[in-house]
Amino acid sequence: MQALVLAAGYATRLYPLTKNTPKPLLPVAGKPIIDYIIEKIESLPELEKIYVITNARFYQHFQKWLADGPPSKKIEIINDETDSDDNKLGAIGDINHVINRHNIKDDLLIVAGDNIFDFEMGPYYQFCRRNGSTVGLYEAESLEAVKKYSCVDLDPENRITSFEEKPQNPPTKLFAIAIYYYNRQALALMRQYLENGGNPDAPGYYVQWLYEQMPVFGFHFKGHWFDVGNFQVYDEAREFFKKKKTSA
Repeated sequence: MQALVLAAGYATRLYPLTKNTPKPLLPVAGKPIIDYIIEKIESLPELEKIYVITNARFYQHFQKWLADGPPSKKIEIINDETDSDDNKLGAIGDINHVINRHNIKDDLLIVAGDNIFDFEMGPYYQFCRRNGSTVGLYEAESLEAVKKYSCVDLDPENRITSFEEKPQNPPTKLFAIAIYYYNRQALALMRQYLENGGNPDAPGYYVQWLYEQMPVFGFHFKGHWFDVGNFQVYDEAREFFKKKKTSA
C-alpha cells in the first residue's frame, strides 16, 4: 500500500494566514497539521511510501518541512506545477497526476492535508483490506451541516448505495470526509472518469461516479475530526489539541 496527502490547495478562505504558508503547515498545538496526519498513517502495516502533493508556490515550504523533521525515506514531496487557484489541477487531478507520474498500481490511501483528527487509522485499514475501496465517513450534528459535504447511504454490509455531493436535502447525517482507500481497480478507473469529463476538483465527485461502477464501502469514524476550512474551525482545532496535549 502507498499513501497520498493532498496539499496543493491555496486556502484563500484563510487569508492572510495562508497567503505565504500552506494550510497543512499551519500550527496546531505546537506542530503543523500535516504532522498529525503523517503520525496516524505512517505506522500502518504494509505502507511503503507516502507522497505529499503540493503546488509550485508552496513546494519549497514542504521541502523545508521534510528536511527539518525526522529523516524519512517513506515521504516524497511532489510539485503539481500549478501556481494559483486559476490553474490548479483539483483534488482528483492531483491524485491522477501522482498515479501517472509514479505508475502507481498498488492500493492507495488518500487523506486531505487539512484534515485533523484524533481517531486511529488501524480499524479503517483493516476494514479496507477486507472489503476493498472504502470512503471514510463521519456523522454531522445536523442535516444542515451535511449540505457542504457528501451525503452517504449504506446497505447492511456498509456498501454505498447512495452518494450525493453537496446535497440540497440530505436524508441522513452521515457524510464523507476526505479519507479514501482505493484498490487497483478504482485507481484504473480514474483516468476513464476524467476522460469522460468528470469533475477534477472535489474528490467526492469521483466517489459519486465510482460507486455505480464497482463496489465502494463506507467506514464510520468515531472521535474528533476537524475540516480546517475557515478561521472558526481552525481555532476549534487548536483549542481541542491544546487541551489534549495539556492533559496528556
